[in-house]
Amino acid sequence: MRQDYRLLVLDLDGTLTNSKKEISPRNLRTLLHLQQNGVRLVLASGRPTYGIAPLAEQLKMKEYGGYILSYNGGEIIDWRNNELLYKNLLPDGVLPLLYQTATDNGQTILTYDNEFILTENPDNPYVQKEAFLNKMQVRHINHFLQEVPRPLPKCLIVGEPEQLIKTEIELSLRLQTQISVYRSEPYFLELVPLGIDKARSLAVLLKKLNMTCEEMIAIGDGYNDLSMIKYAGVGIAMGNAQEPVKAAADYIAPSNDEDGVAQAIERYFSLIFHPQRHIFTENL
Repeated sequence: MRQDYRLLVLDLDGTLTNSKKEISPRNLRTLLHLQQNGVRLVLASGRPTYGIAPLAEQLKMKEYGGYILSYNGGEIIDWRNNELLYKNLLPDGVLPLLYQTATDNGQTILTYDNEFILTENPDNPYVQKEAFLNKMQVRHINHFLQEVPRPLPKCLIVGEPEQLIKTEIELSLRLQTQISVYRSEPYFLELVPLGIDKARSLAVLLKKLNMTCEEMIAIGDGYNDLSMIKYAGVGIAMGNAQEPVKAAADYIAPSNDEDGVAQAIERYFSLIFHPQRHIFTENL
């Protein structure tokens, strides 16, 4: 097993954080030690940047020089100096169709503005779930199309999983050459710029860092992690991951409630965490 991995990419919900949406003490200790030994972290999530920032701060990524991939890779930020390295935006022309489709199907559309989630239906339980995940406030607006700031990096349509399937199919067919449409959770339908996924954005970052994908390990659990797990030198699925994600992975770690991230890191960065074992082996 090679020991020269230089970049570790982590999904957040269902991967880095446990069921309480917290970084466990063991995961935190392990990730700080990893960075102290020169490995850089990337937090890659469908969350907006504001929703990722508290975890980046907890992991001291400003100090160690980590990166944030927000909006599923729509933006790349050098967290050490807050420099925006890469940005993609939705075409304005699709917004009326997104809004009308959600409304016609009895669902709610939302977007983001700094620390706020903007929506016409702030009490919707799935809107509240998104607010909880990102530690953001919900701001009620009366007219979505008139009041949201443009252009937008992402919209989210939320609703009952069975009904959201219809919306996903409809928008995927009608907008297949204009935006990307996928579900990050059964009740969350992501609407992002065309072709945006974690692997494509990581390719941009790797080029800037003069690294190859073989020097990168990626860990995730959801469908939107599939591309980066296939792309990385080592792709790791959590024990709680979707089955297609597990099937694509090189290794399946324990679940996010069993410190799976820490256990995977200790396995693949064993020279850092178990140096005596390697010294002993070399002397045999």
